[in-house]
Amino acid sequence: MTDRIRAALATAAARLADVSGTPRLDAELLMAHALGVSRERLLLGHMDDAPPAAFWALLARRLAYEPVAYITGTRDFWTIALHITPDVLIPRPDSETLIEAAAESLPREGTLRFLDLGTGSGALLLAALDQWPESTGVGVDSSAAALAVAAKNARRLGLGDRAAFVRGDWAQSLWGRFHGIFCNPPYIESTARLPRDVADYEPAGALFAGVDGLDDYRRLIPQLPALLAPEGRAFLEIGSAQAGPVIEIAAAAGLGATTRRDMAGLDRCIILQRL
Repeated sequence: MTDRIRAALATAAARLADVSGTPRLDAELLMAHALGVSRERLLLGHMDDAPPAAFWALLARRLAYEPVAYITGTRDFWTIALHITPDVLIPRPDSETLIEAAAESLPREGTLRFLDLGTGSGALLLAALDQWPESTGVGVDSSAAALAVAAKNARRLGLGDRAAFVRGDWAQSLWGRFHGIFCNPPYIESTARLPRDVADYEPAGALFAGVDGLDDYRRLIPQLPALLAPEGRAFLEIGSAQAGPVIEIAAAAGLGATTRRDMAGLDRCIILQRL
């Protein structure tokens, strides 16, 4: 019987087992969205309610491998909640490693200036502005649709007066110095096979970077020295096996590099500074 949410969630989780690595969580997020409540409120106060009819339509979309973030239009990242559309890459917990590294590397207080290259949803820039409440920043993206999503997020979070968004090709045509530069560039090899919920739905331009996944590092890293403040740092996300070649690219550009691992113990962030 699925006439109660408790049973409907169990049924949905079983059906999602072959689609998702987190079937129960997916079912709960979709149910909460269908009810118009938070997941916490769902679990604490609605488990014995009748499931809304809209839930089954949402479940059908997830069974077709559509990501939960695109179905619900939301994704939590660091300390903020973001509006998400298929125009932008879905922010992942791995990317929070860049904010963690910045929090340990940069002054905790003061007026800092941030740059987010390939801003997408604005996740990294807006998380930084939330972390440093006196700071300002610029987000750059080649996609006008992505920039619209980022600007909407900035307004929703009350950060619109501290964030500017511009269309551009990485750091070309930018000027000035930044205390912190964030970038989560495409870094997947063009021949790599990805899960269906990534390959079929997320923007390919935010994923793939040539046969070795390094094309965008080769383009953007040489642009960074002119933009880093004297004590500034750049925080770049990398694939778990890319630290060596990215450090070599950085060294050729006159930048020193260290690595930081994510919660799974994998290399995830390269921290760059001027030598």
